[in-house]
Amino acid sequence: MKVAVAQFSAGMDKAANLQRITTLVADAAGMGARIVVFPEAAMCDFGAPTDDLRAAAEPLDGPFVTALSRLASRHRLAVVAGMFETAPGDQRVLNTAVLVDADRGLVSAYRKQHLYDALGDVESDRLLPGNEPPAVLEIDGFRLAMIICYDMRFPSLVANVADRGAEVLLVPSAWVAGPMKEEHWTVLTHARAIENTMYVAAAGQGGPAYTARSVIVDPFGVTLTSLGEVPGVAAADLSHERLLAVRTKLPVLAQRSQTPVAP
Repeated sequence: MKVAVAQFSAGMDKAANLQRITTLVADAAGMGARIVVFPEAAMCDFGAPTDDLRAAAEPLDGPFVTALSRLASRHRLAVVAGMFETAPGDQRVLNTAVLVDADRGLVSAYRKQHLYDALGDVESDRLLPGNEPPAVLEIDGFRLAMIICYDMRFPSLVANVADRGAEVLLVPSAWVAGPMKEEHWTVLTHARAIENTMYVAAAGQGGPAYTARSVIVDPFGVTLTSLGEVPGVAAADLSHERLLAVRTKLPVLAQRSQTPVAP
């Protein structure tokens, strides 16, 4: 199965962002991708810390997901993208990643659990954390799970989906730029792949606010493709044979399940 990561810098104009997504989906389809992963906040950027995201937020049956579903159907692939979802009864919004499929429309939605209240940012002022674990779903015989950006700093979350059978981790991100942040991104995308012997496909927003560097990593930590700072699409083939070979030689998942738990 071929998976693509798509990188661009989203703004506050949702129509302009959707037009960019439309072009990049077509590019991914032209590469033969079965899944294309877009960044966190692909629908609409975070803007300034004082911006009210409720004006941009939509329900899961709103225009953004509907447009993604049409793109998926037209190009016969699955699309993963980040959006802000309305949260009835709360003054904040949800930071959500959706997966839409060519035939099934909206298949899964994951709400970011770990909010970026770190390094001077306070996402929880405007965002409501999700409270449900990532779903593990199947496309073309591969078992997939989604997390969002800062979630990558919490290895137990990824270990949980790997232990539930996930073989591919899809990570829409807007990894904020700053000292050492590019290094953190590189280490974490590869660490999550290596310690769980799984593929990681992480799509990041571009600069100057974010680090870009969208990447696909294989289960042994090999970088299959990356985008650096350049907007566009990169794709790589995922192989059951490679997955099985790595998990046979490095059986950390089986060994982890056998580790005694302290009373």
